[in-house]
Amino acid sequence: MDTPSGGADLETLARVVGRIRGNIERVIEGKPDVVSSALVVLLAEGHLLIEDVPGVGKTMLSKALARSIDSTVRRIQFTPDLLPSDVTGVSVFNQDTRQFEFRPGGVFANIVVGDEINRASPKTQSALLECMEERQVTVDNTTYTLETPFMVIATQNPVEMEGTYALPEAQRDRFMCRVSVGYPVEAAEIAMIASHTSANPLDDLEAVTDAAEIRKLTAIVGQVHVSEAVQRYVVALAAATRRTDDLTLGASPRATLHLVRAAKAYAAMHGRDYVLPDDVLSLTKPVLAHRLLPSVEAAMSGRSTGAILDGIVASVPVPDARPSQG
Repeated sequence: MDTPSGGADLETLARVVGRIRGNIERVIEGKPDVVSSALVVLLAEGHLLIEDVPGVGKTMLSKALARSIDSTVRRIQFTPDLLPSDVTGVSVFNQDTRQFEFRPGGVFANIVVGDEINRASPKTQSALLECMEERQVTVDNTTYTLETPFMVIATQNPVEMEGTYALPEAQRDRFMCRVSVGYPVEAAEIAMIASHTSANPLDDLEAVTDAAEIRKLTAIVGQVHVSEAVQRYVVALAAATRRTDDLTLGASPRATLHLVRAAKAYAAMHGRDYVLPDDVLSLTKPVLAHRLLPSVEAAMSGRSTGAILDGIVASVPVPDARPSQG
């Protein structure tokens, strides 16, 4: 499978990903795993949900990724009074032409940063459903296609915090990965004080690639091989989440597809043109955990969704790690 052109493609991908990673890490200190997850989602043509308490750098991470790519970027601040038309767009009557004109909303960009998405009403949240899944927006019976690449990077505070609305299951299922930034380690926090107090590091961040190059990279990821054994393994993991009594909602078929696509991007980022079961294992929690709902009994016993998922993953046999064709 390793053709010279394929190897050259993977080298190009590694080079561009390295530039983006270096750019983001100028702003986000000591969080390589979180940065890697964001890059996996970008290459896999998915959407990213960043969930954590205020002040840990959720918006900073999303802005750093957006600024690293020379493309159209729009930021939507989700608030309780935000309307669905503010997100998708609206038809306005033009007095001069005596016709309705469409004014695009915030989703008409290559990268859409949705800040504090769970502070808006469920009605406004649902305005993102069509565009996230089908890359299009329908307003007044007219469908508008969104440009590629198209990625929604949404931040949200934990649902226990005041003034938040839990994202509906259909909305969560459209996010490929959910990550938590977490508090920085001591050394990273000291470095942050040194670099962030004199100036905003985002101001000096310049684009290191563009939308056309990202489209090429996603095409490279699309050619990564997934053996039948790995496909069966992913399906077995998803099926196990649907059978357990600890969950009232298991992984959807969309989750299965997202896990495979993310694993292909992860493999390509590690210089391989085939997916290993370890790639799948590395992504199981960020791809699946936010889609699952624990049963009442599991929740009352204090078992987290992550712990339940760990038990499910441990119960599914891992296939032979070698690719089916060399």
